Amino acid sequence: MSLVEAGPEQPHTILAPDGTVPTGYESPLDDAALLYAYRLMKLTRVFDTRAFNLQRQGRLGTFSQVTGQEASVVGSALALEPARDWVVPQYRELPAMLHMGYTLTRALLYFRGNPAGNAMPERVNLMPIQISLGTQVPHAVGLAWGLAHQGSDAVVMTYFGDGTSSEGDIHEAMNLAGVRRAPVVFVLQNNGWAISTPVSSQTAASTFASRAAGYGFPGELVDGNDFFAVHEACARAVARAREGAGPTLIESRAYRLGAHNTADDPTRYVDETVEAERWKLDPLLRMQRYMVARGLLDENTEAALDAELTAEMEAAVVEAEAYPPPHVGQIFDHVYASEPPRVARQRRAAEAGAGGGDD
Repeated sequence: MSLVEAGPEQPHTILAPDGTVPTGYESPLDDAALLYAYRLMKLTRVFDTRAFNLQRQGRLGTFSQVTGQEASVVGSALALEPARDWVVPQYRELPAMLHMGYTLTRALLYFRGNPAGNAMPERVNLMPIQISLGTQVPHAVGLAWGLAHQGSDAVVMTYFGDGTSSEGDIHEAMNLAGVRRAPVVFVLQNNGWAISTPVSSQTAASTFASRAAGYGFPGELVDGNDFFAVHEACARAVARAREGAGPTLIESRAYRLGAHNTADDPTRYVDETVEAERWKLDPLLRMQRYMVARGLLDENTEAALDAELTAEMEAAVVEAEAYPPPHVGQIFDHVYASEPPRVARQRRAAEAGAGGGDD
């Protein structure tokens, strides 16, 4: 089975697969920010490779790789100010989470089944990873609406996929966001597949972005393999939200270069010739070519970066595997600001090994 696109509309593109940009185009980011973006994209690919191997060795649980969507996630996240704005992720947004202050060690703890991995550090404006499809999006809208009520100009960015867009939570959340003009940016990562279900089976609309009009706010379709196209669209959406003009839906059309997660076998439903063509559009390679042409990368700096990122990843693995194992009491942590007596009794009973039934 090969991917059938949802419609003829072509996404907005700036950075071509060969790493070139239109004549006269100037990056909105300076060299330091571009190097940071590239580093974050590459670190994510290093994590995916190492974590996949750890999972196969039984040292990590099931997880979903970002591979193929690095430009989509990093380009969008860099439109935010970590100390000011918020990210509400699904489960394939590791680089956005790292940008906000999350760590590789916490990511590894999470996928090792340790609740400490999903406890966000203090002053990190980040909601936990969400596996249940779409349930994070109403929370994102509520968070954005609440921040606006407090007089804050903070913006909330939330992520979900093409498959998740079929969930009722998404429609309810976007409708409320439009009515309340909530300062939220919806980043719909259209990676071509809802596990093994192609985009053509998810919607009859020409694009997912076109749905935004029904909720009363703008939608944009961008090339999710193009860091600049994603970043500029999201920067416009963030500015719009910060000014009080309400939400935006960004459809970032990329392609999942691999399995849905480590429990999936994509060879059963992905045409290998289609996947081979998609690898030619690899967002990391596209960005690398641009950086080399700009003079920000060469063989030596690339090799040094590879070594640095590998060492960073290995240090995180060592730290995560040395972390104290989880205990039953952790299921009660981070639930209540002030724990009710009933829950406190349940905690004591559970920690004592008595089960802790509801009373």
